[in-house]
Amino acid sequence: MAFDLQNSPLLVSELYLAGTFRPATSGKTFPVLNPANGEEVARCADAGAKEVEKAVEAARSAFPRWSSLTAGERADHLKAWHRLILEHAEDLARLLTTEQGKPIREARGEVAYGASFVDWFAAEALRNYGDVIPGHAPGKRITVLRQPVGVVAAITPWNFPVAMVTRKVAPALAAGCPVILKPAEDTPLCALALAKLADEAGLPPGVFQVLPTSDPASVGDPLLASPVVRKLSFTGSTAVGKKLMAAAAPTLKKLSLELGGNAPFIVFPDADLDAAVQGAIASKFRNAGQTCVCANRFYVHEDVYDQFVWEFANAANRLYTGFGDDEDVDVGPLINKAAQDKVTALVDDAVAKGARTECGGYPDDDDLFYFPTVLSNVSTDMRVAHEEIFGPVAPVFKFSTEEEVITQANATPAGLAAYFYGRDQARCWRVAEALEYGMVGINTGMISTAVAPFGGVKESGFGREGSKYGLEEYTVLKYLCWSE
Repeated sequence: MAFDLQNSPLLVSELYLAGTFRPATSGKTFPVLNPANGEEVARCADAGAKEVEKAVEAARSAFPRWSSLTAGERADHLKAWHRLILEHAEDLARLLTTEQGKPIREARGEVAYGASFVDWFAAEALRNYGDVIPGHAPGKRITVLRQPVGVVAAITPWNFPVAMVTRKVAPALAAGCPVILKPAEDTPLCALALAKLADEAGLPPGVFQVLPTSDPASVGDPLLASPVVRKLSFTGSTAVGKKLMAAAAPTLKKLSLELGGNAPFIVFPDADLDAAVQGAIASKFRNAGQTCVCANRFYVHEDVYDQFVWEFANAANRLYTGFGDDEDVDVGPLINKAAQDKVTALVDDAVAKGARTECGGYPDDDDLFYFPTVLSNVSTDMRVAHEEIFGPVAPVFKFSTEEEVITQANATPAGLAAYFYGRDQARCWRVAEALEYGMVGINTGMISTAVAPFGGVKESGFGREGSKYGLEEYTVLKYLCWSE
C-alpha cells in the first residue's frame, strides 16, 4: 500500500533554482522509490554542475539584499514559512512516509519537529547579539558584531528528510545567509515541498534553493570548490564527512559536521526498569533504528540483566512491522536493500559467535523490513559491538562496575549521543561527565529538541544545531576598535 500523492499540492519533482521550479538543463531525471514496496513515486530533476553555477550566482546576488533586511523582517518570512508548514503538515507527513518509509505517526511527529526549528529561529533572529568590551586604553572603545557568514551549502540525509532541512536552513536564513541545499538522492521530494512552501511564504529568489541529484559529487564538488560558498553544513556518515572537510580546506570554509554515532544505553541496578525499557524502545526502534542518535549498544548491570532482557524483548516483540501508511505500524522498512543486507550480516555474525536471539533476528525476504531484534549474550568480538547498526537490532551486553561500563561506552571513535538510567544522583553526575559524548540522555531515551544544542565530539563531528548556539554557527565575529 501507499498514499495517493497525485493530487497533493506539495508533490514537486523539479529543482528549485533562483526562485523558480524548473527541469535540469540536461533534461535528466532520476526515480524516487517508495522503500516499502519499491514503487516509483516520482521522477525528479537531476541537477549537475551547470545548476550549481547558476545557484551560486543567484545566492551571491541575493546575499546583500537578504542580509540587509532587519532581523524582524527575516523573522516575518520564517514565521510565514512556519505557518504554511503547519497548514500542510498532513500532506508533508504523507509525502515523507511515501519516500522514506517511516510510519505515518512518526512522520507527523517529524513534521512538527521540523517546523519547530523554523519557529525557534524566527525568534532567535531577533537575538543575534554582539558585545561591548571595556576598552584597553584611554579613549578606546571595543564592540563586537555578529554578521552572517555568507552563502551556505547544506547537505542533508535521507533519514529525516524534513527536520534535517529545517534544522540547517532556518538558522542560516535567520542569520542572513542564503542556502543552497542538496538533499539526499533517496528523499528529495520533502525538500522540494518545503521549498514550495518557502516560495509561497515570500522568500526572495536565490535565498533558498534546492538541487536534487542522483550523483552527489556532481553537485557537492562544485559547491565545495566555490569561493562564494563560505559555509558547509553536513549531516551524514563520518567517512563522507572527512572527505568533505578535506574538499572544503582549499577555500577554508566554515564547517558544521554532524556525523555517525555509536550510542551506548546503560542501565544501572537502581534504575526504574519499566522506564528504562520504554526509553530503550523509543530510542532504538524509532525510524526502524535508522537515526544517528539511536541506542546502538545496550549495557545492563548483571543484577538486573535477565529481567531487563526479558521485558525488553517482550516489548520489542509487540511492535508492529509494516507499511508506514498503516496507522497501527510501529516499525517501517529500511531505506534500501544494502541497508537490509548490512543489518542481516551484523546479526548473523553475532549469532555465529554465540549471541542469543531473544526476538526477531531475521528480514522479510519479500520486502525491505527487518523485524525488531534483541540479542543477548553479546560479546565485544562481535561486529555489533563496534559498528553503527542503523537498523532495528539491540545487542545487550552485561557489566559489573561503573568503571567498567564507562570504559566500554567510551571505547569508540564516535561521540554523538549516550543514554543511561539510574537513580543515584551522585552517580548520575559522575557518569554524565565521564561519558565522551556531545549529548547525554539521563533517564530518557529521547533528547532531540529545537531548544537544545544538537551535535557530537570526537569523530561524530563538530558544530551545533538548534538552540542559540545553532544560530552562531552561521555567523562570524567582527571586532571594531574605536578611538576618540
